[in-house]
Amino acid sequence: MGKPSIPASGLRDITREAVRARISAVAVDLFAEHGFDSVTVEQIAAAVGISARSFHRYFPAKEDAVIGDVARWGAIVRDALVARPVDEPALVSLRCAFESLLARSRGDEDVQRSKRTMRVLTSTASLRARNLEKHLGWADMLVPVVRERLDGDDAALRARTLVQVALACFDTALAAWAESEDADAAELLRRSFEAVAAG
Repeated sequence: MGKPSIPASGLRDITREAVRARISAVAVDLFAEHGFDSVTVEQIAAAVGISARSFHRYFPAKEDAVIGDVARWGAIVRDALVARPVDEPALVSLRCAFESLLARSRGDEDVQRSKRTMRVLTSTASLRARNLEKHLGWADMLVPVVRERLDGDDAALRARTLVQVALACFDTALAAWAESEDADAAELLRRSFEAVAAG
């Protein structure tokens, strides 16, 4: 019995994801070395060995090479949130959902690249603005899940507030982690959420 074959469309998806990852890695390295505003799409494309036009097939703008696949990462958080017990406090469920995203980093090289990406992300206004857009997209995915678990006339408002608080905790923890030598991202996330609960 032979090995199961991968459909051609599946191979194309794998290849596309590998190319996206390579472009993103090169872009982040260039941004970290020279500054985001000093690096052009043409320079990134040349370093990868593709044309600027090909770059735009994978990323609409150079900001997107840093931010990544917003919808896919948001869906991972949403699916983890859906899987949490429905009677669990909303902020606990949200923290655990974001922890599932952090758990996807593997190995020291992956961690160092993630830290470098986060430092680049916080380095310039256009990237911070694009990150805010990402959060708005994630909020649209997460708020309905939280809303279903809350009672009362103000459930929609409370759900949106809790999600925005969780997003702020996530960003704060990752920014601190990126600047640290050996801090654990999940531990910083937990402490960030605890600070909110204590306040």
